[in-house]
Amino acid sequence: MSGAGTRWLVLRLSAPMMSFGAVAIDQVGPTARWPGASMLTGLIGNALGWDWDDRAAHQTLQDRLRFGAMEMRAGDRLTDIQNARLGKTDRGWTTRGAPEGRSGASYDAPHRRRRGYFADAEYMIVLTLDPADTAPTLDAVAAAFDRPARPLFIGRKSCLPAQPLKAGEVRGAAVHDALGALDRDGPRPATWPLGEGPPGTRAMDVADRRVWSSGLHGGTRAIVEGLV
Repeated sequence: MSGAGTRWLVLRLSAPMMSFGAVAIDQVGPTARWPGASMLTGLIGNALGWDWDDRAAHQTLQDRLRFGAMEMRAGDRLTDIQNARLGKTDRGWTTRGAPEGRSGASYDAPHRRRRGYFADAEYMIVLTLDPADTAPTLDAVAAAFDRPARPLFIGRKSCLPAQPLKAGEVRGAAVHDALGALDRDGPRPATWPLGEGPPGTRAMDVADRRVWSSGLHGGTRAIVEGLV
């Protein structure tokens, strides 16, 4: 822990393959450049043992989340072309510990999908919750990453972490300050919310917020990219 100000939990996202889930069109699901708000909300909710139907809890958590990300190792972009023929009785693994089946009338045609990933990449996340005294607290989230209620994955079920996600804490007044408190070798590419640091080199809107009552993504969030 270093500096003064707000407490920030540090997560290390490192895996053979991971995905940050950009806007999907038809069967094409690319990966975003940076981890998004809905992905981190789902990751925390999974660690806490929440169910998908705990929609109000997920929405409140997402609305409280303040975070930024730093690229420690870029890795390689990879596109997985998936072709699968699923029968009516076929079932798949879930993180809930129970197999999941399918339903429907037509199983004649194979499913064809394209999915984007980062291979052998590593990112550091700094996050805090505002307001701080609402459940779950940052301490509760940190404890959940020490002993998660279910297996955790980074973006997709196949993307299992290479090491524990929790990587300590830092302190700082804003997201950019917290990113600056991370241990690193020289300046690194990073992102932080607009208004939580300097102007950076590029500003943009990202569609990474989910409307949890419907399960659909909606609205955008303004972020900045730069070196820290």
